Amino acid sequence: LGINIYMLTGDNKITAKQIAKQINLEENNIISDVLPQNKEAQIRQLQNQGQKVAMVGDGINDAPALARADVGIAIGAGTDIAIDSADIILMKNNLLDVVTAIKLSKAVIKNIRENLFWAFIYNIIGIPIAMGLFYTAFGLKLNPMIGAIAMSFSSVFVVTNALRLRFFQNNYQTASINKDNSSTAINIQAIDLNTSKGDDNMGLLNNLFHKNNEKQTEKIISIEGMMCQHCVKHATEALEKIDGVSDVKVSLEDKNAVIHVNQNVTDEQITNAIVEAGYEVTAIK
Repeated sequence: LGINIYMLTGDNKITAKQIAKQINLEENNIISDVLPQNKEAQIRQLQNQGQKVAMVGDGINDAPALARADVGIAIGAGTDIAIDSADIILMKNNLLDVVTAIKLSKAVIKNIRENLFWAFIYNIIGIPIAMGLFYTAFGLKLNPMIGAIAMSFSSVFVVTNALRLRFFQNNYQTASINKDNSSTAINIQAIDLNTSKGDDNMGLLNNLFHKNNEKQTEKIISIEGMMCQHCVKHATEALEKIDGVSDVKVSLEDKNAVIHVNQNVTDEQITNAIVEAGYEVTAIK
């Protein structure tokens, strides 16, 4: 599309680089640890360089930048203040719709230029003839009926050309994301209590019962580095991936996470999961 893309995020540099790597974004175009007012300042700086800037956002923190940008694009599932600050609102919660909006806008501009051609070409040719400018030299004059027909054809061409936008389609294909190409194998074991192996099967049932009813304890994890609700989401997903962790509740205001774990989950596992997500663990209680 010929567009230079920047990523402005409140996440820390490690998390921002990881996301940028997944979308093949140049490292020089990553601006992390950004506060709301800094996002607006970055937009203003690009505008001062003579660039036209479009900003895409969905949160309260994005509202100043959306208002500052030449074109503000808000995600439909975002906050009301972000939607009110934007010029374009995407109906779906899908970033690929940004590509659709850009391509559609280019198609509309192209269509307008074509319509201007059809609107002016008849007038440029017909008006001088109707005025009699060529009558003395060439004997050309315009019959009113021919003028009316030309005017009608001009309207037909303009309207028909505009209606072509109804058939606008995207050229891109939605990429399917396969996480690690991994699958989970589930082994199902039949238990027959009426056979000679009934005692063994009862033992298996008891083991399963005790495993499912294993006592869980509550842990409070102090986390540094979270800047916004996206950080909360990343931290929550990282903790939920740990086998044996449940009831994950991450708080941005309290800068901590409250989880329930079984006896097999260690503090080291919890710390590693948070660090890999790009944040810092200061304490686990």
